[in-house]
Amino acid sequence: MNKSEKAAPFLLKPIGKSYLWGGNRLQNEFGKKLNIDPLAETWEFSTLSDNTNIISTGKHVGELLTDVLKEHPEYLGRHASPDGTVPVLIKFIDAQQNLSVQVHPDDDYARLHENGKSGKNEMWYVLDAEPDAYLVYGFNQHISKAELKQHMEAGTIEPYLNKVPVKKGDVFFIEAGTVHAIGSGILIAEIQQSSDLTYRLYDYNRVGADGKKRELHIQKALDSVDLSSNVQAKQNHYGAKTQEKLVSCPYFQVKRLIINEKHSRMNYLLDTFQILLCIDGNGIIRCNADNELSFVKGDCIFVPENIEDMNICGNAELLQVTL
Repeated sequence: MNKSEKAAPFLLKPIGKSYLWGGNRLQNEFGKKLNIDPLAETWEFSTLSDNTNIISTGKHVGELLTDVLKEHPEYLGRHASPDGTVPVLIKFIDAQQNLSVQVHPDDDYARLHENGKSGKNEMWYVLDAEPDAYLVYGFNQHISKAELKQHMEAGTIEPYLNKVPVKKGDVFFIEAGTVHAIGSGILIAEIQQSSDLTYRLYDYNRVGADGKKRELHIQKALDSVDLSSNVQAKQNHYGAKTQEKLVSCPYFQVKRLIINEKHSRMNYLLDTFQILLCIDGNGIIRCNADNELSFVKGDCIFVPENIEDMNICGNAELLQVTL
């Protein structure tokens, strides 16, 4: 593509991850054609060095996302970076079993102790949950660092964990330092800082494929953890609003958009790039007079900055991510 040609939205090929707690709902319900079993996560938007998406439609089909964003900084506008990276990572997560209890560091700790990496704040949008499903979010009582260390080493931390029942549509913001875990029977869309830093406190004494218990990160977890027992209330989003702000933080902004016969989107937020994650339904994006892109449930769409005359129509539910 030469730079005189107009930019247009494009789809991304997901990156699959297999972990022992995953299932098969992402293949069966979100159309992920990945020969991975179990399929625990799909990384829908990533510019991490070893996990960069490939573009699957349009003029850049087959190219690495970071290569295209480096060659075309105008796609990111004021957020352009020399290496084509974007400080956000978007995933689908299928928890067939409980995930480990973990904590993420903040930016200051990560930069000092993890070779200059960024920390990890994240949000969860619950796409579906079995009737008795729950998430771990913080502690249910006071616990000191000395006590926490003792329970981590003994594998007896569970009675201190705050278990929150969840249902479809719940939203959580997981601030760095918050102890958390996704429980079994939950399907989630996760938007996070572009970081792979996770410190494991407890893993239900499970063993991995090598027959060994998975590593705990006791000291780094103790350094990073917020021991407050206060729990941020979850939010439910079942209304008929065509646009709802879910999370606004220094690292990303997330809105939920409803597209239907009465509510299409025209010329919406064209002064910044946006990432659209289709969590239900299907639709078409039209722009630049003659460009058309179809999308379905499970697709991730990158929309460059300053697209002309953009219109989204169909019957769909989207998460819109911007910086």
